[in-house]
Amino acid sequence: MRVPARCLTLLLCLASAVSLAAPAPSVVGERHGQARSASAAVRDAAQHDGLRYTVWYPAAPDARERPITIGPPDAPLFTVGSAAVDDAPIAPGALPTLLLSHGNGGSARMMGWFGIAMARAGYLVIAVDHPGNNGVEPMTLAGSILIWERAEDLKTALAAVQADPQLGAHVDATRLGVAGFSAGGFTALAAAGARVDMAHLLAFCRATLQARIDAAATPALAPHMAQAGDDHGVPGVRAAFLMAPAIVQAFTPAQLRALPQPVSILLGDADAVAPPSTNGEVLAALAPQATLRTLPGVGHYEFLAACTPLGRQRLAALCPPEAQQAAAHAAAIAQALQVFGDTLAAGTGVAATR
Repeated sequence: MRVPARCLTLLLCLASAVSLAAPAPSVVGERHGQARSASAAVRDAAQHDGLRYTVWYPAAPDARERPITIGPPDAPLFTVGSAAVDDAPIAPGALPTLLLSHGNGGSARMMGWFGIAMARAGYLVIAVDHPGNNGVEPMTLAGSILIWERAEDLKTALAAVQADPQLGAHVDATRLGVAGFSAGGFTALAAAGARVDMAHLLAFCRATLQARIDAAATPALAPHMAQAGDDHGVPGVRAAFLMAPAIVQAFTPAQLRALPQPVSILLGDADAVAPPSTNGEVLAALAPQATLRTLPGVGHYEFLAACTPLGRQRLAALCPPEAQQAAAHAAAIAQALQVFGDTLAAGTGVAATR
């Protein structure tokens, strides 16, 4: 379903109405952890086996938030939101849980605007820095080629948070959703159970991808390359929300038609990085429970965190107009609240089985 320009204002008004009708927003806490992953060591430039993750959650009402930014503390490049960092007690009860995947070269913190908003609405959100494919450390060829390991990262982080003595009891794995931006949209589909078909992806972009695969074809990577078509799904995922999804060509039409969960897609019709015609629109036409909203004039980077004035000077290509980005963020949050509200309420949704 496309959203014409005249409807965007209405969509944002509806989002405001939803927030007014909802309970008072929660104070948000943010915690960081690290899990062990053999695959991380293969992808990480320094061969570290640590998988970093960030958790946002509803915190105790007396917790004190502070601004969260990206970049040097005295010269931040992006503003993320605000949260009580590291030691804020979590609000009582088991919480619907979301797994969140960033785009190529992004980070968990870059998607904090979304994670914090969902935590403020009552969700526990687990995001990762995908090894070898994030903006915090050097990018690697293995981090770009072994894309299916991104879904395994989400699975590993979920298990780590479930084992955490303070956070684990608050994870409700019976109400589990997945969200992602760009390459994170691919990750969300793999986490929902769609299996990667490298031959299908190669047929779409053979020249560039084949060169990268040939360069990555070392004995150390061979066992991991052989696992591309395995089931990398996260058991129990009930719904997926994708922002400007990319690498949809890694899945065959049969795999997309087999997805049992609701898949909610939001993209911009001016996206030249992950063109809708070969990504989000293909998915929307094939997945049986897919819904698509298209924002007019919106590109790819509207779904990143907002740039500071300094960020706009130094990273102009990643900094869309402020009002346009704010509208895209509001639309994303409203749409995510809708799909996850519909599917993760107690006793609802379709859990994938495997």
